[in-house]
Amino acid sequence: MDDQAHAARTMWNCLHDWWTMLPKEKRSLAAADAAIRQARKEIDWLGVLPAQAAQAVLKTYLQSWKNCWDGRADAPNFKARFRAVMSVDIPQGRDLQIKRVHRRWGVVNIPKVGRVRFRWTKDLPVGKHANADNRITGARLVKDAIGWHIAFRVTTLEPVPAPHAGAEVGIDAGVNLPLALSDGNHQDHGRAPKLPNGKADRDKWLNPDEKAKLLRLERRAAHRKSFRKPKEKTSRRLRHTYDQIKQLRARATRRAADWQHQTTTALARTYGVIVVEDLHITNMVKSAKGTIEEPGKNVAQKSGLNRSISQEAWGRTVTMLTYKTARQGGTLHKVPAPGTSQRCSACGFTTPGSREDQATFVCKNPDCGWSGNADHNAGRNVLHLYRMGHALIPAAGRAVVRRPRGVKPATAR
Repeated sequence: MDDQAHAARTMWNCLHDWWTMLPKEKRSLAAADAAIRQARKEIDWLGVLPAQAAQAVLKTYLQSWKNCWDGRADAPNFKARFRAVMSVDIPQGRDLQIKRVHRRWGVVNIPKVGRVRFRWTKDLPVGKHANADNRITGARLVKDAIGWHIAFRVTTLEPVPAPHAGAEVGIDAGVNLPLALSDGNHQDHGRAPKLPNGKADRDKWLNPDEKAKLLRLERRAAHRKSFRKPKEKTSRRLRHTYDQIKQLRARATRRAADWQHQTTTALARTYGVIVVEDLHITNMVKSAKGTIEEPGKNVAQKSGLNRSISQEAWGRTVTMLTYKTARQGGTLHKVPAPGTSQRCSACGFTTPGSREDQATFVCKNPDCGWSGNADHNAGRNVLHLYRMGHALIPAAGRAVVRRPRGVKPATAR
């Protein structure tokens, strides 16, 4: 499988060089297909990649250019050996010959590899359960630090969901409290964001034994790296240590993604309208080091905050909510983020000093005096902005009737 993945990556790079060097009038699908066939004949180790997988590389490369021309993505680029994800595509479902042999395991046929066992995590339309409207059309093999994984492509008919009759909820994404809901049903993953010394815990998804092992591996890697001379090739022992570190990091990432999947699924099933902030995360995680002429302040603190924001993966949470609410018949909306954490959700006034610290909000308005969790207050403000008609374009779900400009909202809202 490693040989096939390296061959697929090399095929992509050769195709990219061939495509960019040719004049525009000579670029065509037929010419690219002929070049791939010739390369597989002349270069022996490229023949390790099955012909169908090579055609899938061409299809993916052309689709990446179409995405670039439509403005959905950047132009395709060179795939480096150590930075690119190792993957192989199996475009034809009939070559897989999937069979379930146990409650937890199944076997699949990989071209030029043979029968391989895989973990059966979801029901697949195989055997008598497969038909013209519900069948497997292909698969994709992807390798990460833990090992090889297979993802099946399934064509099925999904019914149009009925409008969700659930309640409305506003969600504020945070660091100490991952998801603060306007109705008080906060979602917490039960892991402290900071260490006892007050520093951000970058490995909070690992247990104490795994953290100790990670520390030993990082020290071992630093010790072995100290013996490497400039421009010298990395030793096998050092690469093995790096692989062990990657495995622990990948395990933590999987646990975080699993929590996000379970939480977003529960939210999509419970609520009919979900409102989130329109956050520009790229700008939020920029460094504060500044320039030589104007150096930044609190650079280390800002660096820790940026790491914590990236670890929570707010963008991935919104992406999951986007398609899961649509499947359940609900809607997801985004509202402007400025001021949601400073405004009082009870009286609507923004009084300086109301947010006393990260977790405490006490309204300084003499006529109000409302107090509570700061993230809960922000979640209520997010929902209030939606009800007042300040929602942006719906991110997903069924069409909603929007209030025209100049028309005041109903008194009940």
